[in-house]
Amino acid sequence: MFSIQKWKCSWSLFATIASVVALVSVVHLFLFPLVPTFDYFRQAQIPCVPINGSAEVATDHVREGPQPSIDLDRQFPADLHNAVVYRGAPWKAEIGRWLSGCDTTAKEVNISEIIGGSGCKNDCSGQGVCNRELGECRCFHGFGGEGCSERLQLNCNYPASLELPYGRWVVSICPAQCDTTRAMCFCGEGTKYPNRPLAEACGFQFKLSSEPDGPKLTDWTKPDEDVFTTNGSKIGWCNVDPAEAYANNVKFKEECDCKYDGLWGRFCEVPVLSTCINQCSGNGLCRGGFCQCNTGWYGVDCTVPSVISSIREWPQWLLPAQIDVPDSLHFGRKVVNLNAIVKKKRPLVYVYDLPPDFNSLLLEGRHFKFECVNRLYDENNATLWTEQLYGAQVAFFESILASPHRTLNGEEADFFFVPVLDSCIITRADDAPHLSMEDHRGLRSSLTLEYYKKAYDHIVEQYPFWNRSSGKDHIWFFSWDEGACYAPKEIWNSMMLVHWGNTNSKHNHSTTAYWADNWDSIDSSRRGNHPCFDPHKDLVLPAWKRPNVDSLSLKLWARPLEKRKTLFYFNGNLGPAYPHGRPESTYSMGIRQKLAEEFGSSPNKDGKLGRQHAEDVIVTPLRAENYHEALASSIFCGVFPGDGWSGRMEDSILQGCIPVVIQDGIFLPYENMFNYDSFAVRIREDEIPNLINFLRAFNQTEVEFKLANVQKIWQRFLYRDAIMLEAERQKTAYGRMADWAVQFSQLAEDDAFATFLQVLHYKLHNDPWRKNVHTNKDFGLPRECLTKSK
Repeated sequence: MFSIQKWKCSWSLFATIASVVALVSVVHLFLFPLVPTFDYFRQAQIPCVPINGSAEVATDHVREGPQPSIDLDRQFPADLHNAVVYRGAPWKAEIGRWLSGCDTTAKEVNISEIIGGSGCKNDCSGQGVCNRELGECRCFHGFGGEGCSERLQLNCNYPASLELPYGRWVVSICPAQCDTTRAMCFCGEGTKYPNRPLAEACGFQFKLSSEPDGPKLTDWTKPDEDVFTTNGSKIGWCNVDPAEAYANNVKFKEECDCKYDGLWGRFCEVPVLSTCINQCSGNGLCRGGFCQCNTGWYGVDCTVPSVISSIREWPQWLLPAQIDVPDSLHFGRKVVNLNAIVKKKRPLVYVYDLPPDFNSLLLEGRHFKFECVNRLYDENNATLWTEQLYGAQVAFFESILASPHRTLNGEEADFFFVPVLDSCIITRADDAPHLSMEDHRGLRSSLTLEYYKKAYDHIVEQYPFWNRSSGKDHIWFFSWDEGACYAPKEIWNSMMLVHWGNTNSKHNHSTTAYWADNWDSIDSSRRGNHPCFDPHKDLVLPAWKRPNVDSLSLKLWARPLEKRKTLFYFNGNLGPAYPHGRPESTYSMGIRQKLAEEFGSSPNKDGKLGRQHAEDVIVTPLRAENYHEALASSIFCGVFPGDGWSGRMEDSILQGCIPVVIQDGIFLPYENMFNYDSFAVRIREDEIPNLINFLRAFNQTEVEFKLANVQKIWQRFLYRDAIMLEAERQKTAYGRMADWAVQFSQLAEDDAFATFLQVLHYKLHNDPWRKNVHTNKDFGLPRECLTKSK
């Protein structure tokens, strides 16, 4: 190794660096592009880049020097609700004490980050991105093989038959031109606009419903030739000129619209940005949902530098760095990695760079652009936030990739995140025959289980980290309606991030009304016999809620008690007793229906109100004119299941309303970490008839106490970090700050992602299985905080 010490800037330093550059440049001439560029010895706006080939990393458990003793129990007593407040949130006492005394005192430690130097076969043939840690290609949609040289055939339709000339039904059958690299349908050659999408029922005829005023039914055996016509007197789509249509001069089929991502306008006439993870972080091009990284970069969002990247462009979580330059370089596809010493705070999370089947390809191939993402882009490439509750998975993924708690060194990692976008798998499953739903009897739950099992197989085969803890330090995100109920048995030791914390103590079977998502019939040889949620190891995260500028500017979350005139409020689907209600008796496990029977404030189909309806109690299926205003005008707000989890907890908290939770044995966001007695009310399902009497019994002091705590923690139910990452991207790309960016930039309290990191830090030193784990890691903590980890 070179043993180059750190100098102050001087002529002797420049002379020494010059000699090093001369030495490396000789090798550089023969090995480029597999060895570091000269940019390793330059740092933007920094006259001297610290380069240290003999940097020593501290290996002690504790900081050097004597530390004051911490008596956590005495220093951080619990309140009357047995909560200990840390950074404004009322935590369960033991957790709050540890965070107050330990998370707040954590120091940065030296971490050796690994900068990959491997190459890939044929440089992935220009049809993929090279993972330079493993030397594996991540191939674009429609390409495969070791070097991405194989062209795949991804059909839009199942095989045809006499009865079904376009194959059996999927959500979107193609009667025109199928792009077999993505299994997506377009108008195709011979039409005026061949690249205009022809999605879902657009290209097929309708048949009359058997019921009066019933919905149109698609005849999937008969293509609608009128979508291809140029006759202005008939319905057109593939040939209609946008200007003519906007001027109402021609007719077109109303059921046709611009469903695919990357296109905007009623007729898909405007190309716009597609949604990619972190929009490729400025180091690549977003192609439909897949990041095509610039040379020297890789990863799902192009944030991982290789040895041929420029240090000046490294992400902030890798800077400032001391570079460890090796004294020998190896020829061939595998080149020695570089080490960069970076100061970081624990916990540290290693994010697996999975093959794109588990994330990027699912984003790129989705048939409805709103599905499973938290944002889109309009004709000006301005950000449009979606109402997709499942968008939390993308928001969380982007935050963890950009976090200073991320590490590229699995040996230093405290946790390992496995990024499978199950929200995109399930929404895509019915669109694409190549996903082989027929192999799973039409069960999306079974298909998704298979995806997680394949991800498990991949990391076990390619990486050494799983077996060290039997996966206990691994993290998986299950975002769909019933969470991790259909997790494969092989990964159940891990930490599950979910929106549905069903312990199966009461509701011990699949509760969904959608048969395709039911997991009861999945064989135990695949699923095992685990519950949906284990509060000792798992965590419920908030759902995604669209950034609402009006709510922020009006500070609805801070509205005081005297301005909240409604005692209890719930607005949502109340089941089959009401017009347009969900017909299934199993919907909401019957909870919403019971509530409506007692307190319904709108007439049901029989014209009846609830048995105990009251003037200051609103339980209605009628959509509110201003839903957020209605919540902010109420003291208590209902939190019940939908078809699995719903976003009502987030609605309540974000508008400053005290949540009333009715769902036995099912945990809400952070409920196994926060002290819910401090800001929420829980009612058993069999106590629904006594709900209003119970709420009226709270005295004003207790109500104001709970309201005050809701106002303190509301930002923890918001993905502000992901929102601000997008704000910075827009500012960098276009020099603009939208209204939502300005409003959210003024918020400063801990958000959903910061809360998650605090939970990880606590678990790192308090999870029981870690007590017998011996490590020489530097944790940057006093001894008192480490006693439980020894």
